[in-house]
Amino acid sequence: MELLSATLDRVKPSPTVAVTTQAAELKAAGRDIIALGAGEPDFDTPQNIKDAAVAAISAGKTKYTAVDGILELKQAICAKFKRDNGLDYTPSQISVGTGGKQILYNALMATMNPGEEVVIPAPYWVSYPDMVLLAGGTPVIAPATLENNFKLTPEALEEAITPKTKWFIFNSPSNPTGAGYSRDELKALTDVLMRHPHVWVMTDDMYEHLAYDGFEFCTPAQVEPALYDRTLTVNGVSKAYAMTGWRIGYAAGPEKLIGAMRKIQSQSTSNPCTISQWAAVEALNGTQDYIAENNAMFVRRRNLVVEMLSAIPGVTCPTPEGAFYVYPSISGLIGKTSAAGTKITDDETFATALLDETGVAVVFGAAFGLSPNFRVSYATSDAALKEACTRIQTFCAGLT
Repeated sequence: MELLSATLDRVKPSPTVAVTTQAAELKAAGRDIIALGAGEPDFDTPQNIKDAAVAAISAGKTKYTAVDGILELKQAICAKFKRDNGLDYTPSQISVGTGGKQILYNALMATMNPGEEVVIPAPYWVSYPDMVLLAGGTPVIAPATLENNFKLTPEALEEAITPKTKWFIFNSPSNPTGAGYSRDELKALTDVLMRHPHVWVMTDDMYEHLAYDGFEFCTPAQVEPALYDRTLTVNGVSKAYAMTGWRIGYAAGPEKLIGAMRKIQSQSTSNPCTISQWAAVEALNGTQDYIAENNAMFVRRRNLVVEMLSAIPGVTCPTPEGAFYVYPSISGLIGKTSAAGTKITDDETFATALLDETGVAVVFGAAFGLSPNFRVSYATSDAALKEACTRIQTFCAGLT
């Protein structure tokens, strides 16, 4: 009898985790490595949030909680949705999980049936298609091309929807491109969704507060209130509050869906870390001033990276509206050979050769469903970014 499940044949390990792990191993072995693969702010968690966690420990708040979150956190999440998005929810419509990834996974596991489809714009966060496959569904990829600034057009969404479509997964600002949809651009997509009442919307708003140059974030249920009853609005504290390791994600949606997700979580992880929940209460209810301060640093870093990568012949690097990624195209470099003799046949061979020859770790575009590109996370120091981009410029100049 075979030990491993056939389900594993449908999925692959996370490429971003693989790149980050490889970079760490090379660094531990003594290589001079600059890792630009992880989507993780280099800022420390703000002091008021850390203090709230210590206070929770000191007060003995270290026991099990309700499966999908303490009431105080659910109330803070409701207040956040009202304050930031103009959306009204009650605690019974809120689910708290161990990171946004678990929230998305729970929702798919609770709703997908064999043969049902999920429309996913590409480039996409690497885990979306594999989670759909794990849940027994079929991912349907809708391309969002460089020519459209990596944004899905209404026509492409319309074409991807079929009678089998269960969900549309939407992410703005986007991982991996940083592309953000304006209210008008989002309204054009929600108009399509209004013509297909069988399609539910799963919106991943994890980068909501990382928006630059006057870009105004909006979310589907906010733009089209008629979608409220079939939208799961997902968010978390990891990016804006530099709390990646605390592992708290959350979502708001119809009570029936939230109840189904609670059932999945009750038989998998049960409640998220109690201490992290109390820290998240402070993150959402406390001062928000440092978000703007951090964003100013992100803008400076984004501009540095875009300028240096755009200066490379054969590379096109759009300026993103948010998040902390750029997603340059290397279409002008395909077919060339590196100084060490590697033929650049696609973005994966480019990223491999770049790491081998320069010590700069990036994630290749095929992992995100659109090539030939690579993703750079600029959530690291200015000095590291400048050195990394200089190495990338040198590597590309050596291509023949």
